[in-house]
Parts: sequence; structure tokens; C-alpha cells
Amino acid sequence: MSFDLILFGGTGDLAWRKLMPALFRAFRKGRLPADGRILAVARDEHGDESYRAWLQKRFDDGVSDRLPHQDAFTRFLALLQYRRMDLSQTDDYQQLHVWVDGRPGGAASTVVHYLATSPHLFPMVCQQLGASGLNGPRVRIVLEKPLGHDLASAQAINRAVQAVFSEQQALRIDHYLGKSAVQNLMALRFGNALFEPLWRRESIANIQITLAEDLGVGTRGDFYDRTGALRDMIQNHALQLLTMIAMEPPSSNNADAIRNEKLKVLHALRPFTAESVARDVVRGQYKAGTVDGAKVPGYLEEINVPADSRCETFVALRAEVLNWRWAGVPFYLRTGKRLAARDAQIVVNFRPVPHPIFPGSHTPNKLVIKLQPEDGLELHLLAAKGSGTTDALAPVFLDLDFDRAFPADRIGAYERLLLDAIAARLNLFVRSDEQEQAWRWVEPILAAWQADEAGPRPYGAGTWGPPAASALVARDGFVWGEEQ
Repeated sequence: MSFDLILFGGTGDLAWRKLMPALFRAFRKGRLPADGRILAVARDEHGDESYRAWLQKRFDDGVSDRLPHQDAFTRFLALLQYRRMDLSQTDDYQQLHVWVDGRPGGAASTVVHYLATSPHLFPMVCQQLGASGLNGPRVRIVLEKPLGHDLASAQAINRAVQAVFSEQQALRIDHYLGKSAVQNLMALRFGNALFEPLWRRESIANIQITLAEDLGVGTRGDFYDRTGALRDMIQNHALQLLTMIAMEPPSSNNADAIRNEKLKVLHALRPFTAESVARDVVRGQYKAGTVDGAKVPGYLEEINVPADSRCETFVALRAEVLNWRWAGVPFYLRTGKRLAARDAQIVVNFRPVPHPIFPGSHTPNKLVIKLQPEDGLELHLLAAKGSGTTDALAPVFLDLDFDRAFPADRIGAYERLLLDAIAARLNLFVRSDEQEQAWRWVEPILAAWQADEAGPRPYGAGTWGPPAASALVARDGFVWGEEQ
């Protein structure tokens, strides 16, 4: 299958840190379809050769330790071309159309526009692509997050996209959905008979989703201060994970069948009010602290962060899914910067046995779905200690490491999503109605914070956030995973 991948924002951080390494890995492993061209588009002055040299230097300086195959990389560079474009100029799009139509050997079977630019440019780029005829049936467009700053801006972007591209052509990316462990969550639930009968309120006490980072905002202070943890992580990544945990079994592995069930979960989430935000949402902002023995600055001391910023770098919240499967089961979502560890995981805590007959059997079972830095599953059980008596039980766990189990088949998140975009596999992309409903759910939180003069709670760098986050869970008689 021939393809043209046009990468808008081809000199940006996302392009050289994530997208180009993912494309190279796919190329090196023979997964990238043959007869492909990759065109990087940006405002910088480059030709093909100077862009290739620029990218080579970025790899040498940043990621070459992970991509040591120089011969293969040299062949990969030969696929890359560069075009300087002013995204506001119609003539530049006309020239791009000439490049697409002038492909040696005839038109490509697939054209993918990947918008790795600032979201405020999305409407203009879509309008120009439509006016230039670069939106035909063989064309798809990939939209990077953040898709809007609130519901109104997200809807404005969607209107601009939908005026030019059909819903089937518009691929809204959430790279967490490309993680192998997330895809195995679907296989775990709907490909096995073991867990689905237990996947309900009668057996599950609570579910915890943690997306923790040990790094601060670094040089992204200006962007992050306009975004915050709720918009950056909860509205998209965390809610997508929640929908995949809570969704009903879809009728098929078809993209719309899956996304219909995810949308039902978003509609079933208990709406927030000003009162419930005060009770069920904790926001924090990291202060100076110690990480790995080194002192690190607080958020207000980071580069390009206003000294009086009220931006949240931590969010913990309690959610409920109001349906028969999940009524009464709390879902705890947590994310933050400068926390105690880099750790992304989902913990499904089962209810204890109804009548314990062994000492130690009060400890409930749990399933841990590890997203990063490891990729796998842990099932925590109880077993006899092996001391010749069955009177006492001790915790044991079954550990499935996907990287060890399937070493030749592992695909990184961006690699998976790029290959799916080229092949028109839509299962792992977010539909516009999902995205907008997620914004509807978080907007009351944003409104309540706007009216709250107290601001975010402080927490020390290198901790697990404000103490109020532990109190949020303890109120229901539970603790976070690291406290168990």
C-alpha cells in the first residue's frame, strides 16, 4: 500500500521526539508499508538534505541511544522530504497539492495529514486543505491533543474539521490508547471468560487510575500554565481509560461499536456541581522538594511560570458511573507533576471474601494493569504460606510482563497509532462526540475553580500530592495503591 504522510509541524518537539522515532521503528521492523513518502512541513528554511541532517543531529543528541541502527536510519532518511510552508498562504497549499499529485508512479492510495501544530491552527489548516482539494476520499487527517481549551473551543475545532472532512476521515489521537497494556485491557475483558463475570459492582470495591510523573514542567511552563493537569491529563487520557474499564461489551471489534459504548460511559458519569467539586476534587501545586536526593524547584520557580500562578499541577477526583453495572463503585482518578514516581497504572480492587475463615484473608484481591514504566498485568491473590498449615494466608501475585511474553510483537504507542492512521483502523482514535462529552463533564470543575479564591493546595515535590488526596479515598474506607 502506497502512502504519503504529511507532517505539519515537522520541526517541532513532538515531531523529532515522538513521531519520527516511531516511524523509524516501524520502518526498521518492516511494519511501515512499502512505497511510502514522508513530507515534513514547517516555516523553517530547509531543503531535503538540510532537514535530514537536522533530524540526524536531533537523534544523535537525544534519542540515538534507543535507535542505534544507523544503516537503517540512513535508508529511512531517504524517505523524508521537506517543504517550507506558511500555513496561512493558499499558494503554499496549491504547491502541496502539486507535490501530492506529482508522485512518481501515480497517486498514493492513502494521504495522511498529521497536524502536530498548535490547536489554534487546526481550523485554518483544515479550511486551506479543503479549499485546495486536499480532502478527497483517500485522505485522512490526524489531530494532536490538546483539542481545545474548553467545550466551546473544542466544538469550534470540530466544526472546522467537519466542514472539510467526514468523521471517518478525522482521527483524534490519544497516545494512551496506543499503549499495548490498554489494548490488552480489551483482550483481558472481552477475549477471556475469567474476568467479565466479576467485572461489576458485586465483585469490585473501587477502581483507581493513576497517571503520575516525577518530572516538573521543565521548559514548558508557558504552555502548562495555560493548560493545567485537568485539561492536560484528566479530560483526555484518564477519562479514556475510565471508559475502557467501565464500558459494556461491544457488539463487535468495530470502531463505532467500541466508541458507542465508551460514549455511554461518559454520559453515565455523575455530573459535578459546585458542591461536589468542593467535596470530591482535590487540586494541588508542587512546591520545592527533593527528588532522588536532589533539590528541585517548586512550580512557581519554574521557567516562564507567573509568580502568582494558580495553575494546578495535581488533580485527584472521585467519579461514579450511574448504571446497573457500576452503581456505588467509586472511580478515583489521579494525575500530577513532580510526584514520588513515574507510574501509570489502573488498579481494580476487588471486594474481600464475604466470610473469612483464614487469618489474613481480609486482604482483598486486586488486578494491577501497568501502563508505564512497565507494561503488563499483576493479579494479587492470597495463598497458604507453605509452613505445613493452611491456617494463615499470605499475599502472592501472578505477574505477566508483556515485553518478555511477546518481545518480537511489541509496538510503541505512537508507532501503533501512526500505522493505524495509514491503514484506516479507527478503533484507537477518539470520536468527536466522545471528546465533547468529556469536556462537558470537566467544565463544572473548571468553573468551580475559577470562583474559588483558595487556589490549589501545596504539596512537596517527590511526594504523592496533597494530604487531601489521601483523605478523599480514606473517606470511603480505601487507600491509594502505594499505601496498601
